[in-house]
Amino acid sequence: MTQEYDAIIIGTGQSGPPLAGEFEKMGQKTAIIERHKVGGSCVNYGCIPTKALVASARVAHQARRSGEFGITAGGVQADMEQVKSRMRKISAESNEGVTQWLEGMEHIKLIRGHARFEGPHRVRVGSELLSAPKIFVNVGARARVPEMPGLDEVEYLTSTGLLELEELPEHLIVVGGGYVGLEFAQMYRRFGSRVTVVEKGPRLMKQEDEDVADAVAEILSDEGLEVRLNAKCIGFEPRDKQTAVRVDCDDDPPEVVGSHVLLAVGRIPNTDDLGLEEAGIELDKRGYIPVDDCLRSQVDGIWAIGDCNGEGAFTHTSYNDYEIVASQLFEGGSRRVSDRITCYALYIDPPLGRIGMNEQQARDTGRTVLVGKRPMSKVGRAKEFGQTQGFIKILVDGDSEEILGAAIIGLSGDEVVHCLLDVMYAKKPYTVISKAVHIHPTVSELIPTVLQNLQPLESV
Repeated sequence: MTQEYDAIIIGTGQSGPPLAGEFEKMGQKTAIIERHKVGGSCVNYGCIPTKALVASARVAHQARRSGEFGITAGGVQADMEQVKSRMRKISAESNEGVTQWLEGMEHIKLIRGHARFEGPHRVRVGSELLSAPKIFVNVGARARVPEMPGLDEVEYLTSTGLLELEELPEHLIVVGGGYVGLEFAQMYRRFGSRVTVVEKGPRLMKQEDEDVADAVAEILSDEGLEVRLNAKCIGFEPRDKQTAVRVDCDDDPPEVVGSHVLLAVGRIPNTDDLGLEEAGIELDKRGYIPVDDCLRSQVDGIWAIGDCNGEGAFTHTSYNDYEIVASQLFEGGSRRVSDRITCYALYIDPPLGRIGMNEQQARDTGRTVLVGKRPMSKVGRAKEFGQTQGFIKILVDGDSEEILGAAIIGLSGDEVVHCLLDVMYAKKPYTVISKAVHIHPTVSELIPTVLQNLQPLESV
């Protein structure tokens, strides 16, 4: 017998539970399905556990630097059992909180199991067949494991596996010079591992401006991380209980041998085993569910929210997907994906906060672009805290005076950047900030100074 619902939500990541909460308010009978851990990647494998590790690693790093601040401290050693215990406790609290919230709703039924479509409005979970006029796919993404020579002959870790690893790697080789790889690379170096980052491209973080990538590389290099760029032919081979990673770089030895390998080469959506073809949904070439500006799929009554729609790969974009759908369904609103301004952070220490366009994207618009830049070595707060790496960089339209984008890599960069982002959302000119009075001593107080010294962006 088919169980009838007003709505079905597949997945309990950042979009699903708050959307269920909206249906609860409306008294609508809703099934929310989870085949593994409630809370999705952020709570269980992503933001929360990894940032807990970043915090532990930062404490270790600061303790080793204590002499610079006139403080005497003994030898510093990471107790990985305690580090991971703290991480799991923080993650579990979030998982339990979301679970209890869902289970406590009167009109919401949390169903455990693997959901598969059997039609545009029918979903099977084990022996149960569910039906609803509205279905929301919120299945997230997982680490990508590409076909690479020799990979099937060696042991390797993804980000999830590294979180579960109890021992401290003697030598961790991180394959991939993107955001996930670099965060793990720095934290494990601070825990005490030797770390080598292998990147096939000519620089780290290919999506960023060259000066941003160079600043990140300098921060990592100063802490003793090894970086191998231009790894043109990456491959793997077992070597005396370790793993040899072929890098075939122009310089230096053609391989690196380490105790553990982390694959951090991107993520893919969890859309391959949902029976979406039975619902009439065709995936794009990358496996994402195509959606319109309101997150509706090509099949009436089916939405894709969160990482599986290809419109964002962050917790905050996933949550905003919920806000967009809720606005359309319950508030008669007009919120759209296209309203969203790009914003994200790289959580190395000090962090990178990024919003809007980078330099090349700004040039490509054909606008008159101005740029303001200031090194963190000329920011009083950064000097006081002993973190003078990085810089503030802001891009502005010289005609309209709107802020186009910014990169702040340095002390509190992930927080400071929001004062610029909020003005962008308000569609106000940069002069709103350049004339503002900020608190001293802060990093933010230098934002007006940067904006008061704009120069034409050089062409390339």
